[in-house]
Amino acid sequence: AALLTLTRNRGAATYAQTLQNIPETQVTTLDNGLRVASEESNQPTCTVGVWIGVGSRHENEKNNGAGYFLEHLAFKGTKKRPGAAFEKEVESMGAHLNGYTSREQTAYYIKALSKDMPKVVELLADIVQNCALEESQIEKERGVILQEMKEMDSNLADVTFDYLHATAFQGTALAHTVEGTTENIKRLTRSDLVSYVDTHFKAPRMVLAAAGGISHRELVDAAKQHFGGVPFAHKEDVVPAVPRCRFTGSEIRARDDGLPVAHIALAVEGPGWADPDNIVLNVANAIIGRYDRTFGGGKNKSSRLATLCVEHNLCHSFQTFNTSYSDTGLFGFHFVSDPLSIDDMMYCAQGEWMRLCTSATESEVKRAKNYLRNAMVAQLDGTTPVCENIGSHLLNYGRRIPLEEWDARISAVDAGMVREVCSKYVYDKCPAIAAVGPIEQLLDYNRLRSAMYWIRF
Repeated sequence: AALLTLTRNRGAATYAQTLQNIPETQVTTLDNGLRVASEESNQPTCTVGVWIGVGSRHENEKNNGAGYFLEHLAFKGTKKRPGAAFEKEVESMGAHLNGYTSREQTAYYIKALSKDMPKVVELLADIVQNCALEESQIEKERGVILQEMKEMDSNLADVTFDYLHATAFQGTALAHTVEGTTENIKRLTRSDLVSYVDTHFKAPRMVLAAAGGISHRELVDAAKQHFGGVPFAHKEDVVPAVPRCRFTGSEIRARDDGLPVAHIALAVEGPGWADPDNIVLNVANAIIGRYDRTFGGGKNKSSRLATLCVEHNLCHSFQTFNTSYSDTGLFGFHFVSDPLSIDDMMYCAQGEWMRLCTSATESEVKRAKNYLRNAMVAQLDGTTPVCENIGSHLLNYGRRIPLEEWDARISAVDAGMVREVCSKYVYDKCPAIAAVGPIEQLLDYNRLRSAMYWIRF
């Protein structure tokens, strides 16, 4: 009975108490500029990773795809540990390795038992500083990447978003795809990859992040021992010198009437990571919501756009997005529809944008804020998402913003702020449009541009 009472009491913590009881994120900067950050908990496992502030945005037309190529080679062995020895050492720990490359970040992380944290830090340091980049492995992965790129071409959602970046940021580095071009992948050499590492893998651009059952002091000691060889960057190299990527209202249409459905994305320029308007735009996106035919709920969806989609069979699915970069972003929506429903879906979606600019209500803002709070807490369930959150925050904001602060920012949003901020970014702005598939019914760009404002008397 006492145990049951204890269990019930533990489960009765309020949302506010939960936010306040989250462990503090401790941050230490080493002499060479590397930041070491961790959140300690009583987990039997831990996730440790290296987040580096470099991605396809920092590449040029000749070496675009180098970061993605390196990601493929990262776990193929180091100078100290040939491929087979590296894999055997990881397998003996029962660890899980992963990594990703985006337009502004590269990450390598390992999940393992908490007691193996020092060994994990050593492996990550070996990967970052001593990746073997053997010619045989380069040629093998070249073929793997080319095959992956063929498969990616069949994922029309990803193709559409790559086109959206290409048209929205045309002529700038953000227009590059993360994977690079087929010609570049065929042409990149070992010297190109070595040059990429030497240029960008500098300590002040790196964050060693960890979450789980670890000690911050022990993490710092391991980092000093194994990451001390990472070179310090000059002051101008701490933040990579890349030109601001200007946004262009334009479109890319890739019509293919042989495809069954159309993928269409429409976006305006959004704010950068650190802009406080991001919270308000996320609330606005939560008001619009998302929809898929496989969802339950039907006409009872709280999202007005989802209700219209159900009632009039407008689309197969739609989603909103607010993709941020250091100095700019993309705020928009993407939908998949039948060829004859494109015009109706676009009309309703743009109408929702105009409604947010002119007549968003307190009741729907309250619902959206609750949705955001739930999503904010849910996506930090486990050591790996917490570790990623720490690494990304330190690169994007210079610190980890606690959930309590996020909650306060969300609570401060009201309907007036939603109308004001949406008007600032959406109302009467030139959008970027990317469309793939049977898109004959997609109206002319000028017609779509004219739907970005309302004339009312």
